[in-house]
Amino acid sequence: MAVAWLEDVRSTDLGTVGGKAASLGELTGAGLPVPPGFVVTAGTYRTFIEEAGIDEELFEAVDVDSEDSEALAAGHDRAHELIMGTDVPASVREEILDAYRSMGDGEAFVAVRSSATAEDLPDASFAGQQETFLNVTEEDLIERVKECWASLFSQRAIYYRNQQGFPHDEVDIAVVVQTMVDAEKSGVMFTSHPSTGDPRIIIEAAWGLGEAVVSGAVSPDNYVVDRETAEVEQATVATKKVMHVKDDETGETVEREVPEDKRDQRVLTGDEIARLVELGERVEDHYGEPQDVEWAVAGGEVYMLQSRPITTIDDGDAADDEGESEGEGDGDHLLSGLGASPGTASGAVRIVTKLDHLDQVSEGDVIVTEMTMPDMVPAMKRAAAIVTDEGGMTSHAAIVSRELGVPAVVGTGSGTRILEDGQTVTVDGEMGTVREGRAVEPASATTTANPGTDEESSPPPSKPKPVTATEVKVNVSIPDAAERAAATGADGVGLLRIEHLVLSLGKTPERYIRDEGADAYVDELMDGVRKVAEEFYPRPVRVRTLDAPTDEFRQLEGGDEEPTEHNPMLGYRGIRRSLDRPEVFEHELEAFKRLYEMGYENLELMFPLVNDGEDVARAREHMEAAGIDPEKREWGVMIETPASAIGVDDIVDEGVDFVSFGTNDLTQYTLAVDRNNEHVSDRFDELHPAVLDLIGDTIDACRAADVDTSICGQAGSHPEMVDFLVRKGITSISANIDAVGDVLEAVDRVEQRLILDAVR
Repeated sequence: MAVAWLEDVRSTDLGTVGGKAASLGELTGAGLPVPPGFVVTAGTYRTFIEEAGIDEELFEAVDVDSEDSEALAAGHDRAHELIMGTDVPASVREEILDAYRSMGDGEAFVAVRSSATAEDLPDASFAGQQETFLNVTEEDLIERVKECWASLFSQRAIYYRNQQGFPHDEVDIAVVVQTMVDAEKSGVMFTSHPSTGDPRIIIEAAWGLGEAVVSGAVSPDNYVVDRETAEVEQATVATKKVMHVKDDETGETVEREVPEDKRDQRVLTGDEIARLVELGERVEDHYGEPQDVEWAVAGGEVYMLQSRPITTIDDGDAADDEGESEGEGDGDHLLSGLGASPGTASGAVRIVTKLDHLDQVSEGDVIVTEMTMPDMVPAMKRAAAIVTDEGGMTSHAAIVSRELGVPAVVGTGSGTRILEDGQTVTVDGEMGTVREGRAVEPASATTTANPGTDEESSPPPSKPKPVTATEVKVNVSIPDAAERAAATGADGVGLLRIEHLVLSLGKTPERYIRDEGADAYVDELMDGVRKVAEEFYPRPVRVRTLDAPTDEFRQLEGGDEEPTEHNPMLGYRGIRRSLDRPEVFEHELEAFKRLYEMGYENLELMFPLVNDGEDVARAREHMEAAGIDPEKREWGVMIETPASAIGVDDIVDEGVDFVSFGTNDLTQYTLAVDRNNEHVSDRFDELHPAVLDLIGDTIDACRAADVDTSICGQAGSHPEMVDFLVRKGITSISANIDAVGDVLEAVDRVEQRLILDAVR
């Protein structure tokens, strides 16, 4: 049989129907409301390629080095050509169409969804790797099934399987064909808190089809329900600007603007929330573990569209953590976290759970959010202080807050639950505390200080700068901080992060280029980099090419095309992504080329997360192809992995002018400590002997080869690290804006001590 009906499928049929279909079959068997449908089995796909005689050529075509982008693209193209160019046997075609015709009146719109046999697994979520098609009719059904089969060999699917160690010839694919739910409203539901495992159901809801919520195209309403009391603890109604619906004329799925009267209207009624909670508890009880559920409402009925385990819940005792945060015995103490950006500020709490809420942030408010993203920077500049539930000292919130001079406390765990919108609080970014009431008066209109802070955001008054042999530079993440950074008197920029320019576009690079054009993308990069280069000219500005992990890209429009990774910090980022996607990398390099031609000779190019000389050689080849002469321009690499530190001799042999230590990553990779995880923050130690050995040995090797060395990681601001680096003979130290003055003084003291020791 080519097909199996969902009502006959169970989790034990995973190898026959794939992860998605197995889950839908389980839900159907448990009596939950699942739209009816059938599965074109994995065996049907396997028989198709074997009887057509394309199986061996297919697997040979995708047996490529996935780090070789040209080979990867060629493998994908050939696999797609083989599958789409091969006819489905008449008997199989008729069985699929007969099954379709038996659904409804034979003219139903259906969803055609891939269900790979290595998907939605407990230890390997391949979600999002294959295709889904909505509102399909009989005319296109067979071609859509073949498209799903072919998507098993998309470039990202090939790459992802290679990374996970799944042989291509051992992974099959089934295809789910389900009656479309013409959803009036839809969304996702977490049956327990996705981070802490607390007994709270989190529901996100928007108008129309659920693709808009899953892809991030719309900011949905957010409802938090206490499972023990069934009460809605929090209902946040977002401004919902767009929705995905079926076009009545063409039957295709299209994006439409939400009518004005519904944009700020609450999506779910109390009865609908109660029904979702009931179904969510049944799903979790059935599987015996918390679930991430996709759902839809049509004609007053609630339907379950998909369910998978939540894999992000921390094992720690959330209740204990929360109790500690409340500060027993201290009446005005509300929260504790990591003091990420110094200063004390008071203001009204503004809870931000979705980007649409940013317009509600006024001058002097305290932003309280789960975590910040690049889109939030304009609002962060208006804020008096920042408080986050998640993140560590090197999170986006911490880095940007320090550059803006805004006090910040990160990793509180429960700030968005404990604090209330409009509540007046005082944030101490040094001690990492949030207290009830106002302890700091807002700045007057005649000062340039951030409203509510006790520290001015204008550049600190200059004082005579020590003359040091070791250069002291400054880190910059956002161009808007360039003036403040330049006023520190630093010897240049040791790190300008280009990813903040890219992420602030609101779209992934691929989507932005597709929508706006390559020239527009290059212009955006040039504008941001030029602002910093002009501010510092002729002092050098060292710019790092794109290094954003996939979880940050997934927040953007087009993020649904990104691979889903268990640990993005170890994944598809840095130079490995640039080399794999040369079409985007080349546009970055084109921006540098044009800036050089405009006379910005002070720019230096730096490549992130290299592992060895081969990575560096390939990056240099792309420079040359873009028209950038590596003999005339200053360029170098980041030393962020133990591999690059140990193999620095091979890297130096490729002709780099400098190497720069990224101690945030070097420390986490050396000690196996996630640098953004507040639960292990006490184990993150840049001064660990193993880290210092790697840095010290690299400096020795580079000095012998006459290659400059620098540090641009968080550790460059620590006095103990400064002492170690200066004694080892590092060329330059790049510090955060607020630490440049202290680092200058520390460098001066160490150098004076070395001089005294030499003459005594």
